[in-house]
Amino acid sequence: MRRNIVWEGADQLRYEIREIVGTARHLETLGVPMIYENIGDPIKKGEEVAPWIRDIVTGLVSQSESYAYTATEGDYHTRDVLAEYVNGRGGCTINGDDIIFFNGLGDAVSTLFAFLKREARVIGPSPAYSTLSSAEAAHSGYGHTTYKLDPENNWMPDLDDLEQKVRYNDAIAGILLINPDNPTGAVYPREVLLQIVDIARRYDLFVLCDETYAHIVYNGGETCHLSEVIGEVPGIAMRSISKEYPWPGGRCGWIEVFNRQGDANFNRFIKTLIDAKRLEVCSTSLPQMSIPLVYGDPRYREHLDRRAAMFGERAVEAVEILNRIPGVQVNLPRGAFYLTVLLDPERLEHFRPLKMAPAVADYLNPLTAGAPKDKQLVYNLLGGAGLCTVPLSGFCSDLPGFRVTLLENDDARRLSIWENLSDSLSRML
Repeated sequence: MRRNIVWEGADQLRYEIREIVGTARHLETLGVPMIYENIGDPIKKGEEVAPWIRDIVTGLVSQSESYAYTATEGDYHTRDVLAEYVNGRGGCTINGDDIIFFNGLGDAVSTLFAFLKREARVIGPSPAYSTLSSAEAAHSGYGHTTYKLDPENNWMPDLDDLEQKVRYNDAIAGILLINPDNPTGAVYPREVLLQIVDIARRYDLFVLCDETYAHIVYNGGETCHLSEVIGEVPGIAMRSISKEYPWPGGRCGWIEVFNRQGDANFNRFIKTLIDAKRLEVCSTSLPQMSIPLVYGDPRYREHLDRRAAMFGERAVEAVEILNRIPGVQVNLPRGAFYLTVLLDPERLEHFRPLKMAPAVADYLNPLTAGAPKDKQLVYNLLGGAGLCTVPLSGFCSDLPGFRVTLLENDDARRLSIWENLSDSLSRML
């Protein structure tokens, strides 16, 4: 073309979690039965939404209002109810105008980074969640700037590393954290959150916290919401119903904005997000309208507690099996529904490939030529064991390993998956 129409950040848009699916689907056509452990969709892994939640949604479908537009920022009643929940925790107080709905948090992330000044960077954790790291990198056109999560300290943030990078890079305007964390399953105690907020306060930054899994905490994890520790620092918490109901296909997420009036520049940025949202009119009405009814139902607390305990038991089961393998390190997750499997670099460097059909090997070999070793191993698991996981190098990390989920709902099938993975890794490492 006479003009280059490719966006400067195009090469930063990578989402290994779904990219690997195309490869897995092709291997199925070559006769490889596949088990998908790559993506956090509880429904696809057999979990049924509670009948009483489905009844609420069914009732809303019969109401004409659920077919109409909402206000651009979201349903007024729902936003007021959510603000009451925030204020009931203590800490920062907000009102309904401080809540903005999006079509899932992917939409929120895309909008947020699309309208952030290109020179303004947001530093995030490594390992990172691909949606966040890729969106941040793409908005700037450069690689995502990260601080370390320490696997020797239960994946807690390396706060010295974070502060040093903030201090010596004045392009950094915000700090991103994911709590509970995806992909590691770490849960940050209040004290850690307070220290991150203090760094933001001292360097005049905002804090962006993904709280998708805020109510999926187990195995002794203790944490709090960003609103409880943010003080006077500008902040944004990102929330969703996709993993809690769970209703991932509902594409319903929102942001909670803290202290927007205390900083004119931050306030103008939030106004830009709302202005951009007006261009698409609003987000989907029905899922928003369900939130006050579901959250307000006395069965919801039991629902959250039951699911947290369930994932806690699955995490213990997986860690006990996988940590028996020489060259493997798995920290016990305390939140979300993932675990990160770390691999000994020396063993990984010389891993023994699994046997696979020649047609499968011929297809995979060009895809992994020159790739990081953990990706080579993951694609070998794909072809040799029919296990679809995600390499840790796909999470903006130099640590070798991969992520799997805790979502398989059939107990016998889940145990079979762990045994298959354990046997495969034992033979490879």
